[in-house]
Amino acid sequence: MEWLETKDGLRLAADMAPGWRQIPVVLLHGGGQTRHAWGATATLLSERGWSTVSVDLRGHGDSDWSPAGNYGLEDFAADVASIAGSFDAPPVLVGASLGGLASLLALTGPAPPAATAVVLVDVAHRFEHDGAQPIVDFMQANPEGFETPGDAELAVAAYLPHRRPPDDPNGILKNLRRREGRWHWHWDPSLLRSQRPLVEPPAARERARRLADGIRALSVPVLLIRGTISGVVTPEIAAEFSELNERAEVVEVAGAGHMVAGDRNDAFAGAVLSFLEERVPAA
Repeated sequence: MEWLETKDGLRLAADMAPGWRQIPVVLLHGGGQTRHAWGATATLLSERGWSTVSVDLRGHGDSDWSPAGNYGLEDFAADVASIAGSFDAPPVLVGASLGGLASLLALTGPAPPAATAVVLVDVAHRFEHDGAQPIVDFMQANPEGFETPGDAELAVAAYLPHRRPPDDPNGILKNLRRREGRWHWHWDPSLLRSQRPLVEPPAARERARRLADGIRALSVPVLLIRGTISGVVTPEIAAEFSELNERAEVVEVAGAGHMVAGDRNDAFAGAVLSFLEERVPAA
């Protein structure tokens, strides 16, 4: 594990897998996840020559918690800009959900960081409110924690009934922390206060308008990967997205929900790899 630093002095935990290509691929997880969500993807990309950097977002995993509770979208976007500017070559940004939204905000903001390409995982200029609300509800459930890791696994199974049981029976431990005799999710509890406003219609509509304008101006290759059973990015939203920018591509992963990489990592990683090898200059 290595450390990256944000502009406001937080340390972000990162796993780096080297490759022979000069352009790095930065993997940014969704809200409530950790850098470990990218394990299989990072391994495959590294084997094909891509240097990967899997990052725990602020307030998640092993990264620092913000003492001031700064977990707004602008804070995450500023972190993406800091990360992107820390490499010798402009990176490819691969962002799922919160990580993708932060990437979009950074790239379409007033002082965008240099990037070679961007991959958005089930996140676009807007989302379906009814599909996004369960994500926030899940994160805000069980504030008292769990008695055992098995109880946490049962909560995940109820939330994601379409997903098969994990191959690693101890994998859930990467997402838990033990505090005061109970098992808690790995995020800062104050993070939750910033998540509900993300799905409130007035704020979401204004953000969608600003993002749509920014996406039209993006000059780098863009790939949107959506799960066919996701309720967050619908086919209609994906079609709107592709019309905003002629460089945008859309790929659907069958049988995957909002957490595409976790549901169908084989198909997801294959789509990312094909995009990189076709659209990113050889280096």
